[in-house]
Amino acid sequence: MNRSPFRRMLFAAFKRLLYTWVRSQTINQSAVTLKLDRSKPVIYVLQEHSLSDLAVLDAECIKNGLPRPVTPVTIGDVVEPNAYIYTTPSPDWLGRPTRRNVPPCLTRLLEAVGQSTVEDAQIVPVSVFWGQSPDRETSLWKLLWTDNWVITGRLRKLARIVVLGRMTRVLFSEPIHLSRLVAQNKGQERTQRMVLRILRVHFRNLKTAVIGPDISHRRNLVKSLIQAPQVREAIEHEARHGNTSHAQAEQQALEYAQEIASDFSYPVVRCLEVILTWFWNKLYEGLRVNHIERVQNVAQGNEIVYVPCHRSHMDYLLLSYLLFHNGLTPPHIAAGINLNMPVVGNILRRGGAFFMRRSFKGNALYTAVFNEYMHTLFSRGFSTEYFVEGGRSRTGRMLQPRTGMLAITLRSFLRDSRRSLVFVPVYIGYERVFEGRTYLGELRGAAKKKESIFDVFKAVGALRKRFGQVWVNFGEPLSLPQFLDQRQEGWRNLSFDHDARPEWFSTLTHCLGEVVARRINDAAAINPVNLVALIMLSTHRQAMDERALVGVLDLYLGLLRKVPYSPSATLPEGDGQAQVDYVKSLNLLAEQQDALGRILYLDEQNAILMTYYRNNILHIFALPALLASFFQNTPRMSREQIHRFTLALYPYLQAELFIRWDRDELPAMIDQWLAALVEYDLLQQEDETFKRPPPSSRQFVRLALLARSIQQTLQRYYMAIALLLNQGQGRLTASELEKLCTVMARRLSILHGLNAPEFFDKSLFRHFIETLLKEGVLHKNAEGKLGHHELLGELAEEAGKRMLPAEIRLSIRHVALERPDEPSIPPSVPMPD
Repeated sequence: MNRSPFRRMLFAAFKRLLYTWVRSQTINQSAVTLKLDRSKPVIYVLQEHSLSDLAVLDAECIKNGLPRPVTPVTIGDVVEPNAYIYTTPSPDWLGRPTRRNVPPCLTRLLEAVGQSTVEDAQIVPVSVFWGQSPDRETSLWKLLWTDNWVITGRLRKLARIVVLGRMTRVLFSEPIHLSRLVAQNKGQERTQRMVLRILRVHFRNLKTAVIGPDISHRRNLVKSLIQAPQVREAIEHEARHGNTSHAQAEQQALEYAQEIASDFSYPVVRCLEVILTWFWNKLYEGLRVNHIERVQNVAQGNEIVYVPCHRSHMDYLLLSYLLFHNGLTPPHIAAGINLNMPVVGNILRRGGAFFMRRSFKGNALYTAVFNEYMHTLFSRGFSTEYFVEGGRSRTGRMLQPRTGMLAITLRSFLRDSRRSLVFVPVYIGYERVFEGRTYLGELRGAAKKKESIFDVFKAVGALRKRFGQVWVNFGEPLSLPQFLDQRQEGWRNLSFDHDARPEWFSTLTHCLGEVVARRINDAAAINPVNLVALIMLSTHRQAMDERALVGVLDLYLGLLRKVPYSPSATLPEGDGQAQVDYVKSLNLLAEQQDALGRILYLDEQNAILMTYYRNNILHIFALPALLASFFQNTPRMSREQIHRFTLALYPYLQAELFIRWDRDELPAMIDQWLAALVEYDLLQQEDETFKRPPPSSRQFVRLALLARSIQQTLQRYYMAIALLLNQGQGRLTASELEKLCTVMARRLSILHGLNAPEFFDKSLFRHFIETLLKEGVLHKNAEGKLGHHELLGELAEEAGKRMLPAEIRLSIRHVALERPDEPSIPPSVPMPD
């Protein structure tokens, strides 16, 4: 603006019109007033080229008795027509930036000070914020228009004034004395750049303090990915071998980057927080958060990778919501490309989601872009989140880790290990999972349903139902440098190329996956629904007298308090009666009254669904249930026998359920549990021998109930070994044995009414066979056929006689073992050492 009376009149009219709506205030009137030297020239600096910001600045200067920005200022022999400059040139109407240059007024100021025409000149940075900061705004509509890091065009600025103009804040910063900068004698051009750099850093830091850090990095990140050496190499390879031009390959890489990258927006995240606060309060009866201080302790100075279990689509939203609500930066979340739906995908992307394809196989260019994107997130210090299970667990168990993302993380860290990386395991436990009805269909054999935008409307409809409470437990953080120090000596001295695959890399990645999965399970939240499901599904007809159920619940709670599973696991409040009343209120238990009292039972639909909730905590009860199972068909056992059987069977339970104790810790845990079982009268001890209670006693019934919680798992093991022994040495491949096990499990589930879909889950048989190979019990010949240890049959039959009902063993033998000419299993002999 120059000194033209006409322009000044237009400016005054514009300001008068603006203030018919706008209301502004200065945040820190005293700061600039006390430190401003009125005897020296004052020039105000605004970051953005904005007439409305200038009008607000002028109004606040008049209000605070400061020199006005739109009046001339004398600098030595020169009279500047205005006392303000912009650091950023004016954008076009669409908000696109124009070329940056040095404001002419700043050049003249520095020349005047450098030539001693004027002793000093002061520049005062001024920031104008429209609306409250995103962390304080509660209006969803206003949140959409709050200040952010995106370059604002004139049309959006007009909308922002209309929506947020009633709460406009002005912040004057401390004056910058140009004489002090000129005195450094860096020359005119370098001094200009230094002043602009100081102003840019100042405005950025101030904006970060007011509206949060700029993590909407997508604008420059996407293009920078294409310039990374690894991506350039992949582009060159694609151009040479992919029957495409270099420009087309580069464009394809750019499209991949656009498809993958998140577009984080604090206003959108804050908007989602407001919506989700309302949604959680409507959907759930409480969110219980435990051990979040662990995250707060490691968040400073470490790269954080959150690794939660994956039970529901709610996991994405819930964890980000809780972190943001507790003052922690929401992570960038790895989401399947199937969630990149219209509208929903854009909201998730702005909430921090980046999208990945289910398979990278055969697409080297996509792999290079995705790996570089992840490396950029890690190296720039952004927290991330992904699910090591890959997909949602339909059975409630912790799924076998898929090591793809862990391998990407490990490779990135080995490329650049200057910043420490910490995995934070998170256990999310639901009393009723939101997708329960969908899972019920899939557990019954229905095909997996594809995600749809219409699922949003189903979520609104579900608000009429009760879903109980949700527990979010943060497990013990895992430092990747410490993990590598323990498992791979000398890793710090290795030169690691992005394409390198050392011999130890795959083994180490799988080991990392197992450790992460165990630490997630360590933080399990035991809730009333889990416990009731575990007990009711251990009965023959999924029915129980109410008083008996209350007694068993009190017993289990007492045992878990006596022998805690881990420091990270949590127990529900209240006694057994409170647990029963609560589960009944969720309509998960049906009841029938007669003259002797109430009988509680599971109807057919809930019987299947409750297997999901039982499996959430099966790993916690696996060891005591295994000990109890030894006494189902055996009246007494020595401590030495118990240890020997447990050590033989434990590796398979640990591998399937991700139980926390290593083998060297197991003997002490066996003794602790034996002592607890004795204390609660489930076992009796005479010196080093343990006896079961009389079969007609209540204590024996409870011991049998505990044993049956793990019985189906042991039946699967017995079945797989029986089928293998029946076929003989070197007759079956692993995949053939897996198929036979699945067919036989389905048959037995029908014959014996086993209402547990995971009983014939082929992935469980596959992993059991892999563990047998890993333990050296099985081996493969050159043709891939399975051979077995010569004592396997003896071990299986001796263990089966002690732990499994005779009816089940005979059914398995009838289907798999009996031959017209000879039996497959030798006569039982004592358990080998």
